[in-house]
Amino acid sequence: MDSPFVRSVSKQEWGIRYKLITTPMDLRSHFPRSVREKLGGYVHLARMIDKCRAKYVGMLGEYIFPCPMDQRLLDFTGISGDVFLDAVHSRTNDEVLHWLQSTALPHTPQEIEDWNTTLLDRGPDTEEKREYFGKIRDSIDPTRTDITTWADLLDLDEGRKVSLRT
Repeated sequence: MDSPFVRSVSKQEWGIRYKLITTPMDLRSHFPRSVREKLGGYVHLARMIDKCRAKYVGMLGEYIFPCPMDQRLLDFTGISGDVFLDAVHSRTNDEVLHWLQSTALPHTPQEIEDWNTTLLDRGPDTEEKREYFGKIRDSIDPTRTDITTWADLLDLDEGRKVSLRT
């Protein structure tokens, strides 16, 4: 018996929805979204979703999930990498965001914005990391000594425009 409260979905509609949810970005040949792109007020969340979808199907390439930046967002939200990976698998971006908002540790919009600023302004914090950072930056563009944050380095490495820093 058909319920008047449940809309039937055709195979074609389901196929389109399934493809939208499960077609991951192939990170062996494409870049994930920028760390700066916000989803639900969080920087890095969209990028982390791209990486999870790619990891789930073996198309992560040289990317790492969870990398240190991923782990910072996971720690801030109080969610483990494995739980997040499972949550992303069968959900759209909006559904992941809704799930995150109902599952994550509660934070005010100001706390989220402060966390965003901290993540985007973060640079190497040890001499070893500064040497590693400089080596990567110089292999991409040795003239960009103004690049001092991991977020800028990722954008530079992935061919995004990074404004000159003063």
